Amino acid sequence: MVNENKNNKSELSPTTKGNKQKDMTMLFVLIGIVVLINFVGSFYFKRFDLTTEKRFTLAESTKKLLKSIDDEFLFKVYFHGNFNPSFNRLRNEAKEILDEFRAYSNNQIQYEFINPGEGGTEEEKNNIKKQLYEKGLVPEEIIDKKDDKTSRNLIFPGAIVSYKGKEAVWQIFTRQLGPSPEECINNSVQELEFSLSNTIRKLQRTKKQEVTFIEGHHELDTIHKYDLMRSLSEYYDVNRTQIRGQLSALDKSDAIVIAKPDSAFGEDKRDQFIIDQYIMNGGKVLWLLDPVLIDMDTLKLKGFSIGFNRPLNVEEMLFKYGAKLNPVLVQDMQCAQIPLNMGFKKGEPDFKMFPWVYSVLILPDINHPIVKNLDVIKLDYISTVDTIVSAKGIKKTILLRTTRNTKVQPTPARIGLGMARYPVKESQFTGGMQNIACLLEGSFTSFVEHRRLPTVLQQSPDFKVLEKSKPTKMIVVADGDVASNDFQRNTGTVYPLGYDKYSKQTFANKTFLLNCLNYLLDDEGMLQLRSREVKLRLLDKKKIKLQRTKWQAINVALPLFLLFVLGSFQMWYRKRKYSA
Repeated sequence: MVNENKNNKSELSPTTKGNKQKDMTMLFVLIGIVVLINFVGSFYFKRFDLTTEKRFTLAESTKKLLKSIDDEFLFKVYFHGNFNPSFNRLRNEAKEILDEFRAYSNNQIQYEFINPGEGGTEEEKNNIKKQLYEKGLVPEEIIDKKDDKTSRNLIFPGAIVSYKGKEAVWQIFTRQLGPSPEECINNSVQELEFSLSNTIRKLQRTKKQEVTFIEGHHELDTIHKYDLMRSLSEYYDVNRTQIRGQLSALDKSDAIVIAKPDSAFGEDKRDQFIIDQYIMNGGKVLWLLDPVLIDMDTLKLKGFSIGFNRPLNVEEMLFKYGAKLNPVLVQDMQCAQIPLNMGFKKGEPDFKMFPWVYSVLILPDINHPIVKNLDVIKLDYISTVDTIVSAKGIKKTILLRTTRNTKVQPTPARIGLGMARYPVKESQFTGGMQNIACLLEGSFTSFVEHRRLPTVLQQSPDFKVLEKSKPTKMIVVADGDVASNDFQRNTGTVYPLGYDKYSKQTFANKTFLLNCLNYLLDDEGMLQLRSREVKLRLLDKKKIKLQRTKWQAINVALPLFLLFVLGSFQMWYRKRKYSA
């Protein structure tokens, strides 16, 4: 028996030896394949994004920007430490976007995460925080509530960026009025690529384009357009000017904004002719006009007002370019709410919220870079704009339009706050979609054509009339208040453009106007980034609290159970295979 076993063992040895050699050969082949793939991959750059919304796929404009970097950018990120899960997520997203930028910039983007004041005394920590604040980093206080304990931490969710001896601030987290902290973090995640690219652009930029706000016709004052001007100043040189018949008033302007003139342009048409010839030379214009005059003070004090037609002496110009403003008021069932006093309770006014059909909410549904993925825009006391077929060679694109449930009110129009108390009758709102804003592109025909020039301009030898423009573009919005931000007089607080003090919500008015000017000035790279949408899938806090124990048990027990099942199956399979 012993000899027989030895014989069997000797007979199996060559097979076993052959299997070992085969396994070793396969192992070396696999190692060789992996090494070869890595060697070949070192000559090619490719990244794969498997997220639904392509969160980690950079826009083409961003890739182009990163490839153009000629020197190192150093990001000192002071967003480091132990935070709550929401801020941890934002910090991780910031690190991932920096890794993406570094990969596409051929390692010209470098960064380090720093915990400000770590290891130092309390005085040293305070000095460092003071320095960061003076450099422009905005701190954020995190309040964590766990059971009966509340903790407060001051963090600096941002970075100081250095490039060729210059410095700029990259603010990673931005607190907004109205939205919850989770929504603010979601918005900050969405803005990461845009804000980071914008920081790089600002440090690279040597000369900015110039945006001029026209004044002299009782346009919006500086305090009411402060937020728009401040936001534009991040990308462009922003100034204000009065034309006053000066031929050179707009020479340096790349785009002009005419924001809610409250009085008509002069009857002598000097300013109109100068604006017209500015357009003929390729200038861009953003028209924000109210063709209906409403006394808002009377409406607030007495509860009613009358809307009158307000001629601005630019109607003929716009008609020649391809747009017609209609002096009407649009009511829409998709609207914001206003508070009305329903009486007094215990000596205090009893305010209740009611729909106000004159505060129209517009969710853009047009696939154009200016309004793509744009959130809701709030417009008050709006009129309509039509495109003119006779303006040949002009491409006309409607940017904003109402819902189908509208009612168009001709002027003079009586407006009473009391009407908000009564339910809206849907049968009366059958006006269909109304156009509120349009984009005009092409070579425009001059308003000056076949007209006699003002005497002052005729006497100027420098004034040369062009009757056909270079290819250019303009945007016409039938609402001037779209550019107006609220402010509190007693405190001097300026609210963000688009902020509704009743709902505590910030609408997309500012983003819309920034997109308009980015498009007019051919800065479509910024448009691409701002129109991107990143969905942050937040956890349901209520479910977390109610089902915490259940999911903890599943996370611990399920993997162990699966291992037990797989181990049992493997033992059974091996026993069945080798016992025969």
